[in-house]
Amino acid sequence: MIFLVRHGEASAGWGDHPDPGLSELGRDQAERAALELMALGAYQAVTSPMQRCRETCSAFEDLAGLSASVVEAISEIETPEGVSDRVAWLREIMAGEWSGELLDWRKRAYEAVNALPDGTAVFSHFVAINAIVGEITSDPRVLVFRPGHCSVTQVERNSDGVLTVETLGGEADTKVL
Repeated sequence: MIFLVRHGEASAGWGDHPDPGLSELGRDQAERAALELMALGAYQAVTSPMQRCRETCSAFEDLAGLSASVVEAISEIETPEGVSDRVAWLREIMAGEWSGELLDWRKRAYEAVNALPDGTAVFSHFVAINAIVGEITSDPRVLVFRPGHCSVTQVERNSDGVLTVETLGGEADTKVL
């Protein structure tokens, strides 16, 4: 089993900070997620380089006594050059389907996760988790589900080595959409 974990609540909203850490609630969410991951059998981790993911992962690292690797391919989706309003851009793409360079990004995120061994916790982002789940399920939509902060989506490798979605993490409202 591989565990896709959305980061905890950030300390700043969209447009307020380019790379915020966690809020107090986000730190509490990270602690609970770390306990859940240990109970589920996670024993190693990778994280997005973004601060909110690194801080969410830190709670698991401390509890499990390990050090996570940073994986760029599971980071936040990059805003294309020339886009001045990231939130509006995200709303627009989330209402559609993957295509062009964004489809290539989705495939890279999936490939990074597919290369991981079972037992890995992947600390990532709302859009990246949607991309990975969409690639696994062949769903062309950008928005497949709304993973809540510190929700844990479980993906399993079947006997043919193909990833399947075992359970989606808990859903919640998001401030982006």
